[in-house]
Amino acid sequence: MTAILSIDGVSKRFHGLVAVDRLGFQVEQGGIVAVIGPNGAGKTTLFNMIAGMFAPDSGTITFADERIDVLSSDQICRLGIGRTFQIVRPFPALTVADNVIVGALLHRRDVRHAREHAYDVLRRLELYDKRDLRAAILTLPDRKRLELARALATDPKLLLLDEVMAGLRPTETDRLIAVLKDINCESGLTILLIEHVMRAVMALATDVLVMHHGAVIANGTPTEVVHDRAVIDSYLGAEAVA
Repeated sequence: MTAILSIDGVSKRFHGLVAVDRLGFQVEQGGIVAVIGPNGAGKTTLFNMIAGMFAPDSGTITFADERIDVLSSDQICRLGIGRTFQIVRPFPALTVADNVIVGALLHRRDVRHAREHAYDVLRRLELYDKRDLRAAILTLPDRKRLELARALATDPKLLLLDEVMAGLRPTETDRLIAVLKDINCESGLTILLIEHVMRAVMALATDVLVMHHGAVIANGTPTEVVHDRAVIDSYLGAEAVA
C-alpha cells in the first residue's frame, strides 16, 4: 500500500511546552487510523498542523507526495484534506443544506451542482429531511453529522475526524460507525480520527497510534494496542481490558 500521509520528526512547542515531540508515522491510502491518548497528549495539535492551522517547529508533513507543512489551511483543504472539529462549528443562522453547500462550492463553481452534491452527502448522513432547518436548532447528534457532512462535501482524499463520536449514545455511535465504514469501503476515503470512544476505535480502525506527552508510546492493531502495558498504564486503565 502507498502512504497518503507521512509525518516525519514533527515537533511543536507553545511557550516552552512541548505539545508534539518528534512525531513520526504514516497513514496508508484507504486505511482508517485512530489516534488515541489522554487529554493533553498533543492529538489535536497534530491535527492542527496537518490541516495547516499551525506550522510545525521542526519536521515535515507530506500529503500525496507533496510537502504541506509550508502551505496555508485553505491550500491544504483544496489538495484534499477535510476535517471536523472537536467543538462543532456550523454556521448557526444558515440552513443545514446551505452549511453543506458552502463546502461543496470548494470544487464546484456552479451553485446548482454544489447543491446536488450537498444533497447527496445529506442523504448519506440521514440529514436530507432536515435540510431546510437552521443549524442552530439541531440536536447534538445531528450537529455532529452536519459537521461530518460539511467536511465530506469538500471531496476529501483524507478525512480528519476530531472526536466526532463524543457525546453520542451507543446507538448513535453505531450509526455513525456504519456510515464511515460504508464511505471507506465504497470510495476508499482515508480516515484519520482522534477518538476516546473505544467502541468506535475497535470497530473502525485498522491501526491505532497512541500518544502521551506529545510522543508515540504504541502503534499497532487495535487488539495489540489495548493489551500494551504502557497504554493500559497511561490511558486505558486495567479495567478496560479486564
